[in-house]
Amino acid sequence: MTRRTHTTTGAGPVARLRRLLGRRGPLLLAVLLAAGAFVPIDGTFVSRVQTEVGLTPLDGLALALAVAVAVASAASALVLPRLRWPIAVTGCAAWVFTSTWAALCVASYIVASSVRRPLRQLAYVAAASALTVLPTTTQLAIGAAGVVWQDMMSSLGGVALFVWLPFALGLWNKARRDVVEGLHERAEQLEREQAARAEQARSQERARIARDMHDVVAHRVSLMVLHAGALEINAKDESTAVAAELIRTIGREALGQLRDVIGVLKADGEGVALGPQPTLVDLERLLNQSRAAGMTVSRRDEGVPQRLPTLLEHAAYRVVQEALTNVHKHAGAARTEVLVRYEEGGLVIAVHNDAPGSPVEALPGSGMGLVGLRERVELLDGEFTTGPRAGGGFSVRARLPLSAQAMEEDE
Repeated sequence: MTRRTHTTTGAGPVARLRRLLGRRGPLLLAVLLAAGAFVPIDGTFVSRVQTEVGLTPLDGLALALAVAVAVASAASALVLPRLRWPIAVTGCAAWVFTSTWAALCVASYIVASSVRRPLRQLAYVAAASALTVLPTTTQLAIGAAGVVWQDMMSSLGGVALFVWLPFALGLWNKARRDVVEGLHERAEQLEREQAARAEQARSQERARIARDMHDVVAHRVSLMVLHAGALEINAKDESTAVAAELIRTIGREALGQLRDVIGVLKADGEGVALGPQPTLVDLERLLNQSRAAGMTVSRRDEGVPQRLPTLLEHAAYRVVQEALTNVHKHAGAARTEVLVRYEEGGLVIAVHNDAPGSPVEALPGSGMGLVGLRERVELLDGEFTTGPRAGGGFSVRARLPLSAQAMEEDE
């Protein structure tokens, strides 16, 4: 962990320097090229300006040429990278007229690292090399004093140093940049392929879960509905027929909800025709089903009823449904009270049940019902509490505020 932190800290200044050069790079390059226009390769112009008090006409011309090259070099650097030909022209002209090398080096590097067509690169190298040796060959041709054939070797050295070497560095940087970009593209492609494989694996897992639910749960519930229908038809007394009808109705509702869940699992939740979700309007029907099963359930409403978001009402319905299911599992037909309290900032749902009067046969369950309710309520920025009551029994309470998330979902 220490080494990783150190590496991140060390990369900070480098990243900041790169960002600074990215923003100020053309301006800094313009300043350097403008300064380099006053530094010819032989240094004679600088020495004359430093040693002589007055300027001869020749010195004035040299100074004017240096200023012109400085201005042209700075301007060509400022238009990079949109325009590359000004720096190439300026670099060659600066060498021919003032023997300054800064703009020529930058031009060779820029052409090699940014120009894509090889023919244009070769044309620049040939032209720049010819112009670099042009002053020496011209002086040899006209028989200028002090110029010998050995100076041609120095001129060729200038070609290698100020044209070919920056050009080679530009080619190397271009190749390196292409390799890095290729690696980035391959990494992004691998990430996309990995995401596609993960999504495919999730889809396959959803399909498998849907098949298991259909084969196991839906098949058993269907048999229960069929047997309840047969029992309702062949019942010898009215109470048995009513109970069988209730079982058949609940089973059909469970099959409908199960079908919606299986549809979501199969189709990833896209384009699935889902039925309307139960809300507080359906709460009384839910309580009647528990009453028909032999449970004493009372309901108490407090506050002024108001229109609530559908997402919030559905969560409240699920809280009551899961609480009643737990009462059936653990307390049998114990007396239960359902509280619905409308508040100014939300809704309070509470389900309290007494202790069972006799031992209750335990029913199978996943043990995750209350955990799922807590997650559902907390996703709506609500509060969820459960626990045993002082006089025996159990209590489930949820407070659901009118959060912005619930309002947006409702819209």
